[in-house]
Amino acid sequence: MVRAGCLALLLLALPAAGVRAETVYKCVANGQTIYQQTPCTKQQAQQVIQLVDSAPADGRVAPMPTPPPRDNGAADDAPPPPPPRPLPELFLCVRATDGKSYTSSNGHPDPYVAPFGVLGVANNPLAATYGSQNAAVSSFPELNRGKGNAGAVATSNYVWVQDQCRPMSAAETCQALRDQNDSNQKAIRNAFKSERAPLDAKDAMLRSQLQGCG
Repeated sequence: MVRAGCLALLLLALPAAGVRAETVYKCVANGQTIYQQTPCTKQQAQQVIQLVDSAPADGRVAPMPTPPPRDNGAADDAPPPPPPRPLPELFLCVRATDGKSYTSSNGHPDPYVAPFGVLGVANNPLAATYGSQNAAVSSFPELNRGKGNAGAVATSNYVWVQDQCRPMSAAETCQALRDQNDSNQKAIRNAFKSERAPLDAKDAMLRSQLQGCG
């Protein structure tokens, strides 16, 4: 107990004196053990003890190391999701001949010729058109100059017409794409294997376009 107490007192005294000791000598002579900072005499058995002193030489306490930045998990390191694919530009068009609507990617369709009678301008029966003295004798306008009545002109002549289109909203575009996809899926189910190539290509295109609908 005395020997252990001496070593403890020596260790406590070293920082208080401001001396940084790293080596202690254990001296044994005549059954007595002494711990000291200087080497033992020749008559004493000596044992060198290396002490680890973690305190700075000036007695100040070293600052705590800065902790590493907090890891919020792999989710913070993950790349952001890609932006939604833009919707294709579609137009809702109305046919000039019958007033029926259809969807098109072309908002300015080319004009085309149609019989004047299908436009609903003249509704005379065929008997009145071809049975009168001035009835048309040919469907070509250049052969009917100066002949025919309004009914003849309506049923035997052609005029230039053009469908009218407007841009579709995002909601209308998505609904049109879903309708096309449903129709194409039905066609794929009913098609023979040799007929599925163009339908599968259309299916891939519609799936890509529908990604912009969420």
